[in-house]
Amino acid sequence: MTAARRIGLLLAAVLAATPVAAQPTTDEPHGIAVLNALDKITGRVSRIEAAVDRPVEFGTLSVTVRACYATPPEEAPEAKAFLEVVDHRPDAEPEPVFSGWMFASSPSVSAMEHPVYDVWVIACKAALPEIDSGKAQ
Repeated sequence: MTAARRIGLLLAAVLAATPVAAQPTTDEPHGIAVLNALDKITGRVSRIEAAVDRPVEFGTLSVTVRACYATPPEEAPEAKAFLEVVDHRPDAEPEPVFSGWMFASSPSVSAMEHPVYDVWVIACKAALPEIDSGKAQ
């Protein structure tokens, strides 16, 4: 286990142990997480907008955002998202490679470790409203 991973686990344990009353509850839920994804082989960085509970593909990875929260505009900017990442290599069974919270302001606190890809949270934004089909009910 790397030092960064140990620090991330320690920070997560401290945050989990903090009483709920001591944690601010001003974060607003959002429907879309804005992610950056790096292919370490090609050096290509892609911006991905992933709706909550809708998997998106990057290379052999399937990334599912389960929650995305951001502070309101009047507070210091911070975005955090709960991600589940599964590697679907053609020569192997699907393998979960990450499940947890990622923080935009501190990507190394809870980083995904993968030999080919990196994924990190940039921001959260509101989902667009569903478009009415215009059909009479």
